[in-house]
Amino acid sequence: MTTNAVTADGSARVLADGNEMPMLGLGVWQVPNGPECVNAVRWALELGYRHIDTAQAYGNEESVGRGLRESGVPRDDVFITTKFYPARRDPAAEAEQSLKRLGVDHVDLYIVHWPQGGPTWAWPGMERARELGHTRSIGVSNFNVAELEALLATATIPPAVNQVQFSPFEYRRALLDACRRQGIVLEAYSPLGTGRHLSDRTVNRVAQRAGRTPAQVLLRWCLQHDLPVIPKSTHRERIQQNAQIFDFAMSNEDLADLDRLDQTKGTDRALAASGGDAR
Repeated sequence: MTTNAVTADGSARVLADGNEMPMLGLGVWQVPNGPECVNAVRWALELGYRHIDTAQAYGNEESVGRGLRESGVPRDDVFITTKFYPARRDPAAEAEQSLKRLGVDHVDLYIVHWPQGGPTWAWPGMERARELGHTRSIGVSNFNVAELEALLATATIPPAVNQVQFSPFEYRRALLDACRRQGIVLEAYSPLGTGRHLSDRTVNRVAQRAGRTPAQVLLRWCLQHDLPVIPKSTHRERIQQNAQIFDFAMSNEDLADLDRLDQTKGTDRALAASGGDAR
């Protein structure tokens, strides 16, 4: 079990399989393979992040591995996630290729990126990847309630995580409730709406009351709902600001104001504008 991979302040969620996932991570979606990705990962790790999220479809696993090595942070102190690209056929074989690109002997979490071709066909290969030691935990991404239920009906090992678009604007209560009932940790991506949410009046009003940036209150909202969160940035100062979310708490009034921003009406669906399963 990974015991060292927690954020600098020690905050992590314990998954159903006993492994620990740091509450804050760096996402590298749409970050090109090369110096920009290497620097972002290295900076994040130097600034105390202990959770990096990539994917086969992103094409930047090599740079994530290089950033890890250049940071000097021990491998066992970092929680690494990658995702199976479901246009491929064999999750276990693809995991081996990911490990070569990353330059590690295992990842901490291996996820089905989206339920292309149906929610169940890839899962035996995911379980095999875990049995072979390629990953310590397995999970899914972009699965709705019906897809989770279909998978759970056939899985030998249940998914530990469902990584989905989630924020005050996509407060998908039905999905969150279903995950909690099944012991699945919901992990939030696109918490800032790829920047769209930062200009919202309510977000800015709450940020002003808290004396924080709009990004910090959106990320703190996830933490106060007990959700691991993986904001993306390639700017060192923003990566640093995004990590400064463990030394304050929003009031119940502020949380309620943000909760009311939900545009999904509490369903399990993501907003169409998000890019959906391409994320």
